Amino acid sequence: MALINRVSQLFKADLNAVLDQIEEPEQLLKQAVRDMEDELAISERRIKACAQEQEALEARKQDILSSSPELDEQLDLCFDAGKDDLARGLIRRKLEAGRLVKRLDAKLEANERFLDKERRLLDENRATLEGLRQKAELFVSRAPSDDSGFSTDVSSHLARELCVADDEVEIAFLREKSARGAS
Repeated sequence: MALINRVSQLFKADLNAVLDQIEEPEQLLKQAVRDMEDELAISERRIKACAQEQEALEARKQDILSSSPELDEQLDLCFDAGKDDLARGLIRRKLEAGRLVKRLDAKLEANERFLDKERRLLDENRATLEGLRQKAELFVSRAPSDDSGFSTDVSSHLARELCVADDEVEIAFLREKSARGAS
């Protein structure tokens, strides 16, 4: 029984090695870049739609605010004419407009926070995509030299080594800042 298990494991290992060779890492990397580009395009459309909604909300708010002086004039007329019932209706409209402006302000603020967050994520994803593109170029440039002794593991290791972490950037930034501050 142990012999059958060992042969089965050997066969699975060989099959996995064959599948790894068939997958073509270069094509997988290119597909990952295309997928990320598609995600960025979707994110950009979402940001554009939210920005358009933001403009529409702001226009609606301005319309309401610009109608306020007209309501005040109508209220003056009603009070001058002694039409308290009409004045109450206008006051209701004025109060409703005030509440609507508050809701629009809240929606504008929420949209602004969403836009800020989405724009930051978009910028981060663009930077990640650029890094992925650079790694893909490195991988593709290393692929022909695989015949000369470089293995796929070596080129992927090199690509990982080229990736600069955020904390490394911060440390270098602080060094540059202190060097410039000292001079």
